[in-house]
Amino acid sequence: MNGAGADGAGPDRAVTNGSAADAVPDLLRQAIEAYADDPDARGALEGYQRRLAEPLRVALAGMVKAGKSTLLNAIIGEEIAPTDTAECTRVVTWYRYRDTPRITLYPVAGVASAAPAPEPWTLPIRRVEGRLVFDMGATRAEEVERLVVDWPAKGLRELTLIDTPGIASLSGDVSARATNFLTPRDAPSEADAIVYLMRHLHAADLKFLEAFKDTAAGQSGTVNALAVLSRADEIGAGRIDSLLSAGEIAERYRRDGTLRSLALGVVPIAGLLAQGARTLRQAEFTALLELARLDRSERERMLLSADRFARPAAGLKAVPEFRAALLERFGLFGIRMSTALIRGGISEPTALAHALARRSGLDDLLGLMSGQFQARAAQLKARTTLAGVEALLRERPRAGTERVAAMLERIQAGAHEFRELRLLATARTTGLDLPKELAAEAERLIGGRGMLPALRLALPEDTPAEALRAEALACLRRWRTLAENPMTDRSAAEACQIVVRSCEAILAGLPDASAPRPTVRLVLGTEPGVGAGQQADQQRRTG
Repeated sequence: MNGAGADGAGPDRAVTNGSAADAVPDLLRQAIEAYADDPDARGALEGYQRRLAEPLRVALAGMVKAGKSTLLNAIIGEEIAPTDTAECTRVVTWYRYRDTPRITLYPVAGVASAAPAPEPWTLPIRRVEGRLVFDMGATRAEEVERLVVDWPAKGLRELTLIDTPGIASLSGDVSARATNFLTPRDAPSEADAIVYLMRHLHAADLKFLEAFKDTAAGQSGTVNALAVLSRADEIGAGRIDSLLSAGEIAERYRRDGTLRSLALGVVPIAGLLAQGARTLRQAEFTALLELARLDRSERERMLLSADRFARPAAGLKAVPEFRAALLERFGLFGIRMSTALIRGGISEPTALAHALARRSGLDDLLGLMSGQFQARAAQLKARTTLAGVEALLRERPRAGTERVAAMLERIQAGAHEFRELRLLATARTTGLDLPKELAAEAERLIGGRGMLPALRLALPEDTPAEALRAEALACLRRWRTLAENPMTDRSAAEACQIVVRSCEAILAGLPDASAPRPTVRLVLGTEPGVGAGQQADQQRRTG
């Protein structure tokens, strides 16, 4: 996936003027000086300083059994997040990049029973049937503040992923743990953005997304959530066309006025298929190849149900136990899809892995995460920091903070990236005072479909810089004319002015025609293919 580099410029560079990100460090320095004699406030502010230097934090949230851990494994490209109903799935778990694998348990202060003091301790790294297992011993979930998994996975280099317990759980304690972590009352969320999984759109989903928007955005009025229609393969009773039905439902949700104002996009995902694609192993491909070569009627009989598929079958090398494991890894839908693709001409495991990842919806989600989250990483972290300073000034007012408050207000009001996000939120709620086609173009130009210049300009991603420049100039002239037209009412003119500034930012970010274009790649995770699973197998043998 192409994305924004830290110091590259060109058609692959996300459009932003970076003003908020540039101003926030100075704001924090002034705030720390103002609260120098308040250890708690100073500690919180210094925490925001550290957070600015860390990778973007993205949490996976949703109701119980929505498929959060399975999707997290698919994004990372390894099975390191537990997907069962063990005690550890009721704990907030952080996954971050480190060269050396390590699992650390942080106990709740004053509650831990497994240690004399609430100091963190390291858990053993253990795998069962290829999956990472968190052995918390006698420690209960309510005694744990968080688990932190350090892991050398490429998918964690640019993102810290956070797996959260299910909201709206029958267990009030479990639900409260996720809600308090993501939507605290007196501080910004620990997550800079969320991927919210839902099997259907419920009132509880909307309530949570509204709370996250209010908590994470502060006064910036911005939105930073993506919605996932999870377990999409189950929507059509496991039929091969289930994902088509899921896509139609996701499109209806995208057009839903309430959800549209709370999420930047809605993507259908077959999580089990995505996880299987990212961790496909050679032995599994061999078994799928054997199934694809069966007589059609025999294969269809086997795939009528899970029980039939796992029964002993004459002439098959894959024993029932292996087929049962294959079923657990891919589900009936995934096996049907895999054998159909193999019969359609795919003959290599890597090609099958790519095809499954694409059909699962994972590629679409990774593209949205790259375009809407990672391309805005500096700005989103700045937004979190601004919300934190705002909450601190509100909760701990004191003389001498007037300058900090004034600077905070100037940043929130003047940062163009926040203006874009506020206008995007308006476009998706009350709508813009523009004709329908112009409103759609405005939404696109301010980053509604992604931050890269080509996405903003509705051009192919490999469009040369000269063509991008020509289109951006045409857009700039058109929107400047609209903004300056005396017949344009005030609200519409203000929207047009923001679009004009976005067009100017596109042009400012493009290289000179004579300058060589740097090539920058931003990697969300390992490329889907048999290699990911083999790497995990190698780690199991050596870990």
